[in-house]
Amino acid sequence: MDTLIQYAPLLAKGTFVTVMLAVTSLILATVLGSLAAAGKLGGGRIAKAIVFLYTSIVRGVPDLVLILLIYFGGQRLVNTIGKQFGMDYIELNQFFAGVLAIGFIYGAYLTETFRGAYLTVPPGQGEAAKALGMRPFGIFWAVNFPQVIRFALPGYANVWQVLVKSTAVVSVIGLGDLVGLAGDAGKSVREPFTFYFAVFCVYLCITAISQFLFDRAERRYSRGFSDAR
Repeated sequence: MDTLIQYAPLLAKGTFVTVMLAVTSLILATVLGSLAAAGKLGGGRIAKAIVFLYTSIVRGVPDLVLILLIYFGGQRLVNTIGKQFGMDYIELNQFFAGVLAIGFIYGAYLTETFRGAYLTVPPGQGEAAKALGMRPFGIFWAVNFPQVIRFALPGYANVWQVLVKSTAVVSVIGLGDLVGLAGDAGKSVREPFTFYFAVFCVYLCITAISQFLFDRAERRYSRGFSDAR
């Protein structure tokens, strides 16, 4: 316990990096998932083919492999381009690479979450709103969007929970996140179990708090709706 107290500031720093990595990755995944879902729902043949290729790659390749490919491949690409302009060697930021990799991966899963939620909304509601003279953006914002959120929240919450746990994998590229710093500290004092158990508790707290917040959000957006029995 004394050792954990001594390293508490270091673990707190790692926790902050982990949370920021997860939140930033979720934002990117939400943007990519929304665009891909829109392409799959209303795009042309080329857009649908691109989305199909995107989701197929993510589903067929392990997260760790994609993270390593994006980090080392991205670093090679950046330096190849930089070399053409006479620039020195550029070290790709691990945090940026982690956000790009995790956001890219989970954007594919959110694609189906958003697509399924949109298809759940009865098309007749949009047609009725159009008959009343509402414009397309107004129809989406006032009619479709509140219901899409309601139907997407359970899947969105599940993706977030899995995404948070996936941040642990980013430590393999040298990011000073919770797992990486705890691993280094555990090795230095030869108490790996103590530090990894602390990591276990921190992740459990993050997911428990997240579940509580998502449950409240689901109850809020479910007000006024009655499920058919």
